[in-house]
Formats: sequence, structure tokens, C-alpha cells
Amino acid sequence: MQTLDLDKASLFDFFDIENANIMKRANIFSKYAARIRELKHDYYRRVSLVGSNPVMQIMDRHTNSPKEMVYMASNDYLNLTHHPRTIAAGMKALQKYGSGAGSVPLLGGTFDIHVELEKKIAKFKGCENAILYSSGYGANTGSLLGLLNGKDVAILDRLVHASIIDGCKATNVKFFRHNDLKSLEKILDKAKKEYRTKLIIVDGVYSMDGDIAPLDKIVELAKIYGAFVMVDEAHATGVIGKNGRGTPEYFEIEGKVDIVAGTFSKALGAVGGFVAANQELVELLHFYSRAYMFSTAPTPQVVGSLLEAINVIEDEPELRANLWKNINYFRKNLLDLGFDLGNSQTAIFPIIIGDDFKVKEACRILHERGVYANLVLYPAVPRKLARLRLSLMAAHTREHLDKALNALEYAGKKLGIV
Repeated sequence: MQTLDLDKASLFDFFDIENANIMKRANIFSKYAARIRELKHDYYRRVSLVGSNPVMQIMDRHTNSPKEMVYMASNDYLNLTHHPRTIAAGMKALQKYGSGAGSVPLLGGTFDIHVELEKKIAKFKGCENAILYSSGYGANTGSLLGLLNGKDVAILDRLVHASIIDGCKATNVKFFRHNDLKSLEKILDKAKKEYRTKLIIVDGVYSMDGDIAPLDKIVELAKIYGAFVMVDEAHATGVIGKNGRGTPEYFEIEGKVDIVAGTFSKALGAVGGFVAANQELVELLHFYSRAYMFSTAPTPQVVGSLLEAINVIEDEPELRANLWKNINYFRKNLLDLGFDLGNSQTAIFPIIIGDDFKVKEACRILHERGVYANLVLYPAVPRKLARLRLSLMAAHTREHLDKALNALEYAGKKLGIV
């Protein structure tokens, strides 16, 4: 068995180690984990003492004491995890229904508030009905494994979320270049007579790049070639579109996308997932989606909070307006400093550095200066696109943003990034 250089290793090296059973593999990985802790490059699983807030207090493992940080690693874009209305609604549902659903939704676990949320999220997304899942990951994997098999083909943007790729393991898969309509059309043309179902699947907003899929053009191509379209709205819901309804609203094509999926764990501030579509497809999923059939229904408290979260998005557009003020200010200043943001258009800011060690060092410097950012390394992205990933909230103040910008400027100059 070849000896790994732990200082140069990546997570890819531990997927499959020759002649190493699972316990040996775990032992080798533990040595790698110990080494990155020694280098102060271990910025995973930082433990919050207060939940998701613009300023977070964490237990700093390097000093073994609490540390206050500007939190720029959350998907809680509208700060609904701490909104008084969502908290009150969750507590009310908890008191009425108890702490759990008690059964899978197909049998005894469907309550009236589950049905209310299904109808509400379907209407919010311009669809006839919706099915609820206990996670966004489960929504994608569970629906796709239930819908597609070896006679079908999933045509995926190369950068779709991992849950979509996992959900397509029972079917044929073709990838097209990211947001490249010519690449997509070439695949559609080759596949037009070969498969029973052709399903194009994209993210509305891409989680690592922050850019938006050209969904209107994709829907047009799908109609020409007899394909269907599914969009994952995880990072779009609450953020883009005139009323925060997501990518179909952004492109004014609500009701024209065949399947609209998403998670409740980003701007909606809770946990769980959904798939919205026509009534017939939702009914099919009730009986053929194993993630729905064999997972206990979402907890009443979560459902209660989510119902109110949709109301808040509709009633308080100033939250989204504040978020976009922050996005525009932060992007302008980062570009002025000389950082490479790729094609980011939303609240997600990839600061592309292209060197794993420099990304780790930049994250260390930001941490020491009280800014909580995430590092994204190979194989999550190509080596030359290794990056920091920051995301903004509506409740970030100008002071918070400036503190992050100053820390980034310092790190960028110190490491020769800008």
C-alpha cells in the first residue's frame, strides 16, 4: 500500500485505499485529520453556541474558549431561523401536535398541517401539488429514484447538486457543460429517439458558484426535443424572483417547469424538502418514492415554522431588499479589491484562489480575524478552482461586511491572491 503524503493529500485520496478495509481506511484518515488540526487548517464542524445569526459565537477548538465571529457561511439568507413569527408558529404547532409525526406519511404520519404546507408550497411555486420530504437531499434522491430507470435518461448540468447525481444512479445519465445551451442541445438531439423519458435537471442557483441557470431557454429546448425539465430551487427560493418565488418567477415562466424541487433549509430557515409538480406526478411519488414511503413525516414544529416562513417572505419584502443591498455592496468591493468571483450573481460568493494550501491559509487568517467562511477544496471542485465560499444574510450590517472585506483584503495581499 502506497504511503500518502499527508501534507499534500486531499479528501479524494481516502475514497478508496488499496488493500485497506474500512477500519484501516479510518485509521489512515484519522492521521490526516490530526495533521490538518496541527496546521490549523481544520475549519470543519466549528461548533456554534447560539445558532445561525449574522454574528455567531463558536467554541474555538484552537483556544478552547468562545469566539465571536461574523458568520458568512450560512444559507439562512433571510434570517428566518430566528424570526419571531416562525419561532412562535413552530412553538404553537409543537404544543398542538407534539414533537414528532409518529409514522411515515403514506400510513399514519400525515397531519392537516402537512397537507396545508403541501398546498402552500405548491402554490408558491406555481404548481398543482407538492410532496414533502424530511430533507432536501431526500427530496431529490427520493423523487428521482422513484421516477427514472434504465429506459430513461437524466440530462444533468455538470454542476448540479450531489443529491441529484445520487438520485440518478438507477437510470442513464448524460452531462452537459455548465449553463451551456449548445452542449445541452447536442445531447438532446442524440437522445431524442433513444430513451422513453428525457429529463433535464438543473439547479436554479448553483450552490458553489452562485450563478443562475438559463431556465427559460432550457424550457424552450425541452419543448422542441420532447423532454421534461426539473429544477432544484434550494438556493433560489426566497432570494430571486420579484416576490422571492425562485427561478421560474425570475424568468417569468411559472407553471411551465414540469418538476420544481427544493429544500426548506436555506432561506425558509428550517429543514426538509419538497417536490412540486402536477397532481398526477405527485400521486405517483406517494407510492413509488421510497424516501417518502419509509421516512417518518417532518416534525410538526418544523411544518408550523415553514408555513409561517412562506407568509413572512410574502409579507416582508424588505428582508429580500436588504439582502440584495448587501449582495451588491459586497460584490462591488470584492471586485474592486481584485478577487475572482467567477460568475456569481446571488448571495453566494465564491472567492476562487486555485491553490488548496492558500485556501486553507486564507480560511485560517479569516478565522483568526473573526470572520467565519467556508473552504471548498478538491474534489468538491477542480483543483484549479479551489475557493473560499462566503454567503450573505439580510441582517448583515455594513459593519459586518466591512469587517469581512478588511480581513479578505489582508489575507489576499498576504498570500498573493490579489
